[in-house]
Formats: sequence, structure tokens, C-alpha cells
Amino acid sequence: MKLKQTPEDFQVEELTDVVPTGDGPFALYRMEKRGWATPDALAAVRRRWKIQPNRLSYGGLKDRHALTVQYLTIFRGPSRKLTHHDIHVEYLGQVPVAYTSHDIRANRFHLTLRALQAEEVPAIQTSLEEVAKDGVPNYFDDQRFGSVGDQGEFIGRLLVQGRYEDALKLALAAAHEHDRAAQKKEKALLRLHWGDWPTCKERLPRGHARSLVDYLCHHPDDFRGALERLRPELRGLYLSAYQSHLWNRMLALWLEQHCRPDQLLPVRLHLGDVPMHRDLDETQGQEFAALQLPLPSARIKFEPDDPVKPLVDTVLAKEGLELEQLRLKGFKAMFFSKGERAALCAPAGLTHSAADDELDAGRSKVVLRFELMRGAYATLIVKRAMARAHAP
Repeated sequence: MKLKQTPEDFQVEELTDVVPTGDGPFALYRMEKRGWATPDALAAVRRRWKIQPNRLSYGGLKDRHALTVQYLTIFRGPSRKLTHHDIHVEYLGQVPVAYTSHDIRANRFHLTLRALQAEEVPAIQTSLEEVAKDGVPNYFDDQRFGSVGDQGEFIGRLLVQGRYEDALKLALAAAHEHDRAAQKKEKALLRLHWGDWPTCKERLPRGHARSLVDYLCHHPDDFRGALERLRPELRGLYLSAYQSHLWNRMLALWLEQHCRPDQLLPVRLHLGDVPMHRDLDETQGQEFAALQLPLPSARIKFEPDDPVKPLVDTVLAKEGLELEQLRLKGFKAMFFSKGERAALCAPAGLTHSAADDELDAGRSKVVLRFELMRGAYATLIVKRAMARAHAP
């Protein structure tokens, strides 16, 4: 199976109820991009319009290898459009407050699965009918874990354990599959001269890593201080990745405890298999649909008989941790978020159709359309469909 063979094979559009009011200090824009990650596209817009980062606000991150539509605001932004390579920005009008993730009502997807064997198609379609009826577990998918090291190590876990130098080295010097040439060179230099901060500073180009190395030149043992000087979006990324991993483990454990083995289908994620449900009875389905699981945080206050607390304790015990250890002591600006996440992801309006694949001779394609609530992952729908197709 091929997904994202072309950007048009993965289309996603942000849906929002925000409309221009005609007044307010924030300019509202619709941005359509092809083949750009959201941060890179926004950086290009800022450069073209000479906009400071703190003036720009947006709702969510959209995939690089896709055709996407999303919205953003710029404080006192220009009332004009912009075209930059495959980025198109349209000015919509003025609004009184900045656009954020809370303004996303849902995301609409149009996906094409290509290069399928003809015999796979019926099972995929059956699986999609099951998904339309029962949904899928609302796991965080692989996109959430791009900062995880090749050995499966989390910067957030290292921070909790107090291994600050290891955390900083993983953040600054660990190689990743999608690193660009300049990033590869910079990280290789840091790995080679790690600890020799004057040499690193001399050879690194200007940028974020060099500023952190400059701090270490003057405070060579203060790795915690260097971590606090990471860009805020990176700090949040590292902590949310580990918290999301723990949440996924909680959801997987709940399913294992509440479903029969024949009701669970293993689905492969980058960090390991997770169970997905099928053929739940009415009581199971109602309980699962109502389930909200907390994001693990030291700020959670459980009642003694809370049925979720054993889930949290069991998952953390496997990490060698207790809930209180998720309080990052000594850090002023780093903490795990508090909140809840729905356990069930139920796509709305899921439709699908099969046809010959015009890009892969002798193969078939399946086209699907659906809407998902904010924060849910369309790729889970695809993985659930393919797992059912390959199940014994």
C-alpha cells in the first residue's frame, strides 16, 4: 500500500466557525500549501512580510507530504494575499482575537490508498465499514513522536529521571531520518566535540544550537539551564511526546482489560503494536464511547476509588516512575500539561470507493473521505483498515 504517493493523495482541510467580523486587530488568513510542513510555511510567510513570530497564531500542524488548508491570524497583519512557491495565503478580514487550536471544529480528509492488490480491497472495505460503525481508539499516532531517538528514548523521560545532559544531547545531536543536510552536519559536529564547548561554538553556524553552546561555554555543567533555554515549542514537543506515549499505554491497557482477545486487533505503530477494538457489545461500546482518560501529570488529583488511577499507576510502574515524579522540579517553564482526551475517535461521514489505480499499473486504489475531531489522526484509520486486511 502507498499513502501520499502524491500530495493530492493526502488532503486535509481545517474546519472552523471563525468568520471575519470586520473589526479587531487580528488579520485572518486562509493558507493552502502543497509539500510544506506548517512551521516551514509560516516561517516563509513571516520572512516575506517581515512579521515577528509572536504576532502570528495558528491552530494546528499539517503534514508536509500533503495538500492542506488551514487558518492563521497575524496581529496587525497586511490586508493582502501572498503566493510563495506552493504556499497560497488569502486575506479573509479582521477578527477580535487570535486564532488557536480551540477554533478548529474538525478536520476534513480526502485520502487515496494506492498500489493495492485486488484481493486486499474487499477486506479494506469491510474494515472501513467497521470503522464507520465503531470508530478507532484515539491513540496519538507516529507523527507525535518525531523527537524520539532511534533507540526509542524520550527526552521527556530523561528529564523526569534527572538525566539532563543525556536529554540535551538527544535534543541537539541525535540523528533523525528526515534531517536536512545542514542539520546532519551540525549534529555530527556536536556528537564529535560534545563537551568541548569552545570548539563547538567556533565551528557551529549561528542559530539556536550555537546559542545553547555559548551558554555552556560559561556554565559547562548546567545542562538543566541549557534545557530551559531551548525554544518553547521544542520544550513543549519533547514533553508532549512522552506524555502522549504514556497516554497511549493507558488506553491500550484499558482495552486489554475490558475486551476479549477475539475483540482486539493488533495494529503496528512506530513504537510498537497497539490493540484496536472490533465487534464490541452494546455495553462495551457505550462505556468506551464515554471514556475520557487524563494526560499523565503530577497535577492530577484522584479520588481514592477512581477507576482510572490503577491504569496510570500500572503504566508509570512499568517506567519505574510514580505520578509525583512527573513534576519537573527546578524548571520554571517546563511542565506536563493537564487535561483529558477522549478514548474513542469516531469519524463522521466516512465514505469509500474502489477503482483501478491510474498511477500503479495492475493495482487498485481506495479513496476515502471523512471528518475527524480536533487532535485525532487520520493515519490511524488507514492503519486500522490495512491491519484488518492482513489479519488472519
